[in-house]
Amino acid sequence: MRALRLISHGPEADAPLPRRDDREEGLLDAYSRAVTGAVEAIRPSVVHVQIEGRRAGPGGQPVRGGGSGFVLTPDGLLVTNSHVVHGAARIEVSAPDGARREASLVGDDPDTDLAILKIDAPELRAARLGDSGRVRPGQLAIAVGSPFGWESTVTAGIVSACGRSMRSTSGRLIDNVIQTDAALNPGNSGGPLVNSRGEVIGVNTAIIAAAQGLCFAIEIDLVKRVAGELIKEGRIRRSHLGVGGQGAPIHRAIARHHGLTQETGVLVLAVEHTSPAELAGIAEGDVIIRFAGNPVTSVDDLHRLLTAERAGVPTVLSVLRRTELLELKVQPAESPRS
Repeated sequence: MRALRLISHGPEADAPLPRRDDREEGLLDAYSRAVTGAVEAIRPSVVHVQIEGRRAGPGGQPVRGGGSGFVLTPDGLLVTNSHVVHGAARIEVSAPDGARREASLVGDDPDTDLAILKIDAPELRAARLGDSGRVRPGQLAIAVGSPFGWESTVTAGIVSACGRSMRSTSGRLIDNVIQTDAALNPGNSGGPLVNSRGEVIGVNTAIIAAAQGLCFAIEIDLVKRVAGELIKEGRIRRSHLGVGGQGAPIHRAIARHHGLTQETGVLVLAVEHTSPAELAGIAEGDVIIRFAGNPVTSVDDLHRLLTAERAGVPTVLSVLRRTELLELKVQPAESPRS
């Protein structure tokens, strides 16, 4: 087969390639300036976290891992993910100045996948924190961290969605999660997701391994609340009833009879001995439908309502027992997991 040869005729054959439109060039420059400016603002506050622990069971071999984090206060308080440091025997941090320092665990909350570390390194540059209420889909999102140990790696994308929910390692639901397509890999966990001003809008925490461009970050407003309590108390206080349950449908006839608008509740499968639930008379087979006047349609609803402020406070709990609607008074206790 003969090769084809392209032949140009006329004066345009030697003409230079058309220049990119000046306006397009300006837009690209603006994008580059936004990314580089944000990176220059946040990079001095990003740290690499390395951990050493032991595998479960007798004769367990040492295991190492790592992630990312960022400086919360100039005196050495850092933010990272709980799953990065939980159960670690030793934590070491590569600080922004390049020095490696041993870190202590100030507080750890697996339910929100957040943890606070402390290193002895005064006069660090604290990251500027943003405002979750100002985050919008489509805005620039930049992730900085240490994927696979490659420190100070930058990826950029957009905020794909706000208000997502995902499960933490403890099984509890984390609300108002930010979805982004800024590429994340193992080792990015705990690092900052920032906006074009270099303000932290989230803590990178999860990816979907089989997908592309589906990455998630814990919103900064939740980080502020949890960090404050972990620094003050070393833990997050919550209340509990002492029941095990699952979501269950409410029979339509029963719902109509009692004028219920919800279609599901929480079926009680187990009641702990001497727990607030047992003391209140809650029994296996009951379906919890309201707590303090708020509808309970799932276990997640119940978790959201069982805040620290509810501990020790008598509260009305509505349950369906067979066809009967009962109003029980329960006094939640502080969760032992706290």
